[in-house]
Amino acid sequence: MKDAPLLEDDIVVGNRFDKHGSGNPVVRRLMEGFDRGMFDMLGSIGPVKSVLEVGCGEGHVTDKLARFFPGARVLGTDFSTAIIDIARREHPDRDFQVCSVYDAAALGPWDLVVACEVFEHLDDPARALEVVSKIATGHVLITVPREPLWRALNMLRGQYWSAWGNTDGHVQHWSRGSMVRFVSSRFDVAQTRTPLPWTQVLGRARGSERR
Repeated sequence: MKDAPLLEDDIVVGNRFDKHGSGNPVVRRLMEGFDRGMFDMLGSIGPVKSVLEVGCGEGHVTDKLARFFPGARVLGTDFSTAIIDIARREHPDRDFQVCSVYDAAALGPWDLVVACEVFEHLDDPARALEVVSKIATGHVLITVPREPLWRALNMLRGQYWSAWGNTDGHVQHWSRGSMVRFVSSRFDVAQTRTPLPWTQVLGRARGSERR
């Protein structure tokens, strides 16, 4: 089973633009909203001892998670050897490992599992969520582009017209409501945020102690 349908040089097509590391002022403003929503929710779950980021890309979120949870073990993973090499160069003080989200069960249990901009690329998101539900003992945080807003904004900026605004490599599409329902199939949904133009969902593992 593939992680994504389109690859170039072992990197998912559509992920070549590093928005988390962009110097563009508009992109930076959007990413500030993204970070604010994410860490507002994570600040509510209390201390954690271990954090796994699946599909970590260049490692920028892994680095932010490590600084937000300074006492925790934090690991970033991605199926792409090429992108993990980039992450290690960008953040030499952080831990990274090549691993597909589908194989993440081999990494054992984690208090918190984070997947930022991952599930829209997956051929089998239900299978990936099942794996995450087996290893996330406390919480999961999943973020995806909010549809159809994402595609509309792409078209407004003159991109991906032939694909009706769909970014290359995006094979799944969720509105806020459909993403909440998807996460709730395996987790109790604790909080949501909708920073433009994303949906962010914080889920609590069923059977875990409520914090």
